[in-house]
Amino acid sequence: MLPGQFLDRMQELLGEEYPAFLDGYEKTKAYSLRINRQKGTFEELKKKTSFLTKKVPWAENGYYFKEEDRPGRHPFHEAGVYYIQEASAMAPAVYLDAQPGERVLDLCAAPGGKSTQIADVMQGKGLLVSNEINSARAKILSENIERMGIENALVVSHEPAFLAQRFPEYFDRILVDAPCSGEGMFRKNEEAVSEWSYENVLMCAERQAEILENAAVMLRPGGRMVYSTCTFSREENEEMISRFLEKNPEFEIEQVKRFPGMSPGMLPLNKAVRLWPHKLEGEGHFLASLKKEGYQPIQTESLYGEEKGISPKDCKDWLAFKEQYIKANLNGVYFKLGDQLYLLPEGAPSLKGLKVLRGGLHLGTFKKNRFEPSHALALFLKPEEAVCSYALSVKEAADYIAGNTFTAEGDKGWYLITVEGYSLGWGKLAGNIMKNHYPKGLRKQT
Repeated sequence: MLPGQFLDRMQELLGEEYPAFLDGYEKTKAYSLRINRQKGTFEELKKKTSFLTKKVPWAENGYYFKEEDRPGRHPFHEAGVYYIQEASAMAPAVYLDAQPGERVLDLCAAPGGKSTQIADVMQGKGLLVSNEINSARAKILSENIERMGIENALVVSHEPAFLAQRFPEYFDRILVDAPCSGEGMFRKNEEAVSEWSYENVLMCAERQAEILENAAVMLRPGGRMVYSTCTFSREENEEMISRFLEKNPEFEIEQVKRFPGMSPGMLPLNKAVRLWPHKLEGEGHFLASLKKEGYQPIQTESLYGEEKGISPKDCKDWLAFKEQYIKANLNGVYFKLGDQLYLLPEGAPSLKGLKVLRGGLHLGTFKKNRFEPSHALALFLKPEEAVCSYALSVKEAADYIAGNTFTAEGDKGWYLITVEGYSLGWGKLAGNIMKNHYPKGLRKQT
């Protein structure tokens, strides 16, 4: 049951299109996922599954599936082979167009769909800072970064104003997927309907303006910022961007290609993009691509410069483990959080004073006289990058994810457990029994 005031506002906004908009709520909602190209290709996955149907027009690696296919219950999901993501929500990262080697900020990043999409095109090169102020949501963000095998992401939890002080003119590209009133998700999320009010729309708009202003400080001259919401209200969309441009004349809105089904923004901001659920297979979204004038060829440093990390001499147990079990060439800056060891990208900013949930690639834990590899490292590695690996069928993989041990033959020690050529986790073989090292907090019946 949609709020009456919301319906009145939509009728005023859409005019003669309003009946078609209402009819859209009777349509079956679309289901979609995005293939993680760091794990493999569409062609490879197509041979191993039956649930990929047609392509999402605006996302190169986005595909629709049928509700009954349940890809979230497949072991491939736990292996990070794909990310289940609403189709319209894939559009903002496409328009951000991040490039390998750049510094990119996802300012409101949880639960991680857009961050993992950005990381996919960065190919492990450069720096991705994924921020989420809510600590519980930041934990989910960190887990999704881990599941997708991402090596160059720094997950932090701060107010945008704090980051703006820390990183002035630091980033090449910034995504502001702003918290909003969620009108575009009404068909998908009943909770969003019950929480809606016009007062909440205005409250969201006030918060969005503050976030945008702080994001603008962090973008280098010549950089790009994409602002997006999953709502319909002009206050949070066209009016928001119009006021921002008036206040920040060094920015201009870019004319961008619109894919089939997409609409221009409401006048006078017709260079923005609207995704209406009655016109395409996806939910409601708005986005605007903003360019900051000027050019800055030399990247600025953060407030405390670059992270120096710790010496390899302090990582002897890790280096011994790496020598024995890993073939991959891992380069970066070693960083410790307690007894946890991370590998940051070269040139990463100093982590002094930051609330860090994930400092690059989590390598593992220093135990007494030994090193235990992390689940994140397993999901990052390709099967051929491990000295020892053990292949499971899809059914066997489901048992492994549930926490079961199994019998196996081979030399004792650590094995990268794989399913159909995708890395899934660690096992440790001793006495023909493969001890299950799949994290207890992630174990489930698939």
